[in-house]
Amino acid sequence: MTLPNLITIGRLFLVPLVIVMILNGRWQAAFIIFVVAGVSDAVDGVLAKRFGMASELGAYLDPIADKALIVSIYLTLAISGAIPSWLVILVVSRDVMIVSAVILSWVMGKPLAMAPFVVSKLNTGAQLIFAALLLASRAFGVDPGQAVAVGQLLVAVLTVASMTAYLAFWLRHMAA
Repeated sequence: MTLPNLITIGRLFLVPLVIVMILNGRWQAAFIIFVVAGVSDAVDGVLAKRFGMASELGAYLDPIADKALIVSIYLTLAISGAIPSWLVILVVSRDVMIVSAVILSWVMGKPLAMAPFVVSKLNTGAQLIFAALLLASRAFGVDPGQAVAVGQLLVAVLTVASMTAYLAFWLRHMAA
């Protein structure tokens, strides 16, 4: 058990807490917890890579924590009326598709080594920044104006692009 793994596990514990804060309309607390979760993701990554603390467990835990945070935040923001359901369906469908492809590949005896694509990193960044924008605007009573429409469009385009890249990669892998 490495320090980055403990930080990642801590991030997993923040997920239900931020959800409860959103559902109870405690936007400032939700924003702060979300930022702490985001910073913890950066910190565990730096510790793992720069200080030789990477582990096989961490390679699995980190993306699980990321998916748990993003999917939970987007579902909860949709329930609270902050984002449209079509965007949540798109975001969640991408993650379900990726996880399903990995499981199916493994079941079919063609295990798939997944590494994030550049478009996937951009997508995750856009999703997190957009969620932070929505939380911050509610937490501090600021009207984000057109930033919401731009954020929705950017998240949608990058999510579809990432989904397409992973699907193409998976299809090539399965055909080989």
